[in-house]
Amino acid sequence: MQRLNVALVGQGFMGRAHSNAWGQVGKFFDVPVRPMMHTVFGQEAENPRAFADNWGWRNASTDWQSVVNSPEIDLVDLATPNFMHMRPALEAMAAGKACSCEKPLAGTLDDARAMAKAARSTGVKTFVWFNYRRCPAVALARRLVREGKLGQIRHVRARYLQDWADESVPLAWRFQKEWAGSGAHGDLNAHLVDLTRFVTGEEITEVAGAIAEIFIKRRKLMTGVVAGGITAGLQSAEEEGDVTVDDTVLFLARFSGGGVANFEAARQATGNQNANRFELNGTKGSLRFNFERMNELELYDATAPRAVQGWTTIMCTHAPDHPYVGNWWPDAHPIGYEHTFVNEAYDICRVLAGEEPVVPIPDFEDAYQTQRVLEAAMISATEKRPVKLEEVK
Repeated sequence: MQRLNVALVGQGFMGRAHSNAWGQVGKFFDVPVRPMMHTVFGQEAENPRAFADNWGWRNASTDWQSVVNSPEIDLVDLATPNFMHMRPALEAMAAGKACSCEKPLAGTLDDARAMAKAARSTGVKTFVWFNYRRCPAVALARRLVREGKLGQIRHVRARYLQDWADESVPLAWRFQKEWAGSGAHGDLNAHLVDLTRFVTGEEITEVAGAIAEIFIKRRKLMTGVVAGGITAGLQSAEEEGDVTVDDTVLFLARFSGGGVANFEAARQATGNQNANRFELNGTKGSLRFNFERMNELELYDATAPRAVQGWTTIMCTHAPDHPYVGNWWPDAHPIGYEHTFVNEAYDICRVLAGEEPVVPIPDFEDAYQTQRVLEAAMISATEKRPVKLEEVK
């Protein structure tokens, strides 16, 4: 069996999710190439050696350039803050490495454009970790739409609501434009745009209007480094700094099939811990998904006799009707967040072996199209006008 030497650039929350995926995928899936956890990069303060020992990486480094250019590495996996995506991605692709990257593709549209251009010119395989595509319920939603179960889609409603970013949270990198690029918009709306493009098979052609707001304009500076979750382990200093990214962004949009949509991303939506939701209304039916109940998909069949029409809850845990679950547990033994990353690691291995993925993976070009929508929404919010996607090159 061919071996795939993987290098992980970044630690933290996403570093843990990716490390778990690379460590588990060969145990649950019959992978066509076997990933080897070769090297992890981290800053000296993050103690990459300790991270490597805990998660099963053979080597640790504080020099990302030597890692991505090493002749021993086949795939460079980027799990850093958004502003750090472009440089190692460009070097990795120039060195002929396959490259996978956390979402959004980059901190800025210019960086994302450069990454997509480099992927086209080098011809290397690229992947972006829009992991929610790997929920069996989301994959089923996509299949039902393509089978015509919903008819023509007229309305798309998408919300990603969290409530972790209250006043007690210090000024982590996610609240600073120079590092994150944007706030809830790039972090959460990026998922919604990708999911709705993926499920509907349509493109967003116009952002008709948008609102962006910062509710907590200053936060206490942080001390220490993140230990695990989004802000776990961070301590606050007495001094404060400015928040330079959005807390929430709402926007209206049009899809290429004629449907209209609304998107909402928020980090201070009290009572919503990780409510990643979308609903599609079509001429023949509707469906809706909520990641907080990620193993379920709700379907309304408007072609059934009126007397028995109603929302049906589908438990998406039955193999082979629902993808991936045959490699996990029996019916109604639910999978969780971490499984979506393992499922994607499997599909990456399939693509690198010349096979088709179980579910399509966004490459850099695909993720760049999502980033164009995000940019259009921010232009609309700033300039208070509709923005056609053809304006955003």
